[in-house]
Amino acid sequence: MISIVIPIHNEEPSILPLYDGLTQVMESLGRPYELIFVDDASNDKSFDLLANLAETDGHLKVIRLRRNFGQTAALSAGFDEAQGTILISMDGDLQHDPADIPNLLAKLEEGYDIASGWRKDRVDNAVTRRFPSRIANWLMSKASGVDLHDFGTTFKAYRAEIIRDINLYGELHRFIPALASFYGARIIEVPIRNITRPAGVSHYGLGRTFRVLFDILTIRFLLKYFTRPMHFFGMVGLVGTVLGGLIMAYLTAFKLMGGHLVAEHGPLMIAGALLLLGGLMMFSTGILGELLMRTYFESQGRRIYAVREIRQKKGAQLAGGSAR
Repeated sequence: MISIVIPIHNEEPSILPLYDGLTQVMESLGRPYELIFVDDASNDKSFDLLANLAETDGHLKVIRLRRNFGQTAALSAGFDEAQGTILISMDGDLQHDPADIPNLLAKLEEGYDIASGWRKDRVDNAVTRRFPSRIANWLMSKASGVDLHDFGTTFKAYRAEIIRDINLYGELHRFIPALASFYGARIIEVPIRNITRPAGVSHYGLGRTFRVLFDILTIRFLLKYFTRPMHFFGMVGLVGTVLGGLIMAYLTAFKLMGGHLVAEHGPLMIAGALLLLGGLMMFSTGILGELLMRTYFESQGRRIYAVREIRQKKGAQLAGGSAR
């Protein structure tokens, strides 16, 4: 079964054309499917249109959030409600062509876990969208180690088990492939059509690009140090402690030889004390991070690994007829 999740916010002019396009494509595939529209507290008649459609189409499910939580939260709500073994996410502004869905599904059938759309020929504004996006995508690729040209597009297909291993918050929906790479997901990029928005106003601008830079730092930390925070904080703490300790040792020797610290080395004394205290604080942060990670994994029963498959001869049993 295929679940298509579409978050929307004030997309009234796009609802009916998008619904018709999705229905036509999915009916042609001949596979069971569901359409999940998540209304992120729209102020127009988007929800009313969808509610009327849901009364006549059993494939359609409409979720209405209590307030505007943002695209990541809307996608997460749709993923939680989805029943399919394959999940497809896309925008509701008609800039994603439903006709590209079979291309994404074909890559999953080849064995990939994520088929990520790539707006190879973008039609967005070059100054406010394309150029900043190219820089952000390059930085994200280097930070995550995932070789994608387009992290920003929502149009992606996932195996459901991949999504279940990922907790979304903030604005991390665009970085799902990077987060999934932590669990060894096999990712492929698929060129998709990028269509000029036919109606409505875009919710994205240049300001979002700067927020993405902070998300890149978050992703880098999560991928490299999530299960071992002491390796990050401990290294910084070690450098600070060693430098601060050397400075303070030098100043102590200088004082014992009759020098005047405040008069001759006041700034150096302050720098040494700050480095020493800062290093000790980073060590403490690393230890607390290790304890938090242990609590996180043990209390929730989460695993630090992901199994792709297990094979065994049919009917095979361990000696004694049971296994622990």
